[in-house]
Amino acid sequence: MEFHNIKNEAGSNGFILSSSRWIKKNPKLAGNVRDCADVTQLVCLANLENLNAEYIRAGLPQKERLLNLNQSAISQMKSLADSPGIRKLENKKF
Repeated sequence: MEFHNIKNEAGSNGFILSSSRWIKKNPKLAGNVRDCADVTQLVCLANLENLNAEYIRAGLPQKERLLNLNQSAISQMKSLADSPGIRKLENKKF
């Protein structure tokens, strides 16, 4: 619940644009931003959601959590972009 509030207060959903702004910019795409995210973005977002839950349990203030999550997102996206495992997942048909 609190993660959702933080996303709303920050004005983004982990993908830079708010959901409503993303939908307005991409009217021809079906679904939401997660439906159009690539494997790397989805893995990173899942990790960030888990990290945020741990930060909340540890009692970190919201501002500190957002700063930590931003740093983690940058680091994870760089690491995942070079990951052979991610490339294998991107080529799979589900």
